[in-house]
Amino acid sequence: MPSTIPAEKVTLYDLEQRFQLRRSSDAQFFLEWQQGLPELSEAEYRRIEHLKAVYANLSGRSVLENTVKMAIVSPLLDLAGFYLPPFYITTEEEVQIQAEDGETTIRGRIDVLVIKDRFWLLVIESKRAEFSLKVGIPQALTYMLASPMSNRPLYGMVTNGSNFVFLKLSQDQPPIYERSKEFLLEEADQLGQILQVLKRLAGVVASGG
Repeated sequence: MPSTIPAEKVTLYDLEQRFQLRRSSDAQFFLEWQQGLPELSEAEYRRIEHLKAVYANLSGRSVLENTVKMAIVSPLLDLAGFYLPPFYITTEEEVQIQAEDGETTIRGRIDVLVIKDRFWLLVIESKRAEFSLKVGIPQALTYMLASPMSNRPLYGMVTNGSNFVFLKLSQDQPPIYERSKEFLLEEADQLGQILQVLKRLAGVVASGG
């Protein structure tokens, strides 16, 4: 019997069982978040220190997601160059993806930014920013699976403003994904590492790699 899963309720189990999504067993599959990271300039380090101070000021409060987007995520995207050509940003308002057996459809609305059709950014839809990334990862992967750009790897970032995870998806048969480690702003120097990964992925996407 046909069934519909709301996009905001989708889990990794749903994607694995109904869409054959598999996590990569190849240690070389997603090296972009670990290797070839660009050095940051002194000016970028100063901006990072400023963002750390902003985060420290916000972290003692229950921060709403719009504040997270404005105060932390948007400056990082700016520093990584995502607001300049060749990049362009669109907003995905609805997703619909059907399982191979035709019996299950994921449908719904998730606020997610799409950069140059190959990089998905999801700030977790929760009333409070401390919500777990485990909710956001399958949501982002759902959008990536629905992408028509099936001939090249797709990338994503899921964040609640204090924790960040990067994703890579290859739409093989079956589709394969991998995730980075979880970056924590509470840890020293990890905000700088997040910016390095963003700049690295910006270079990959811009070059068409």
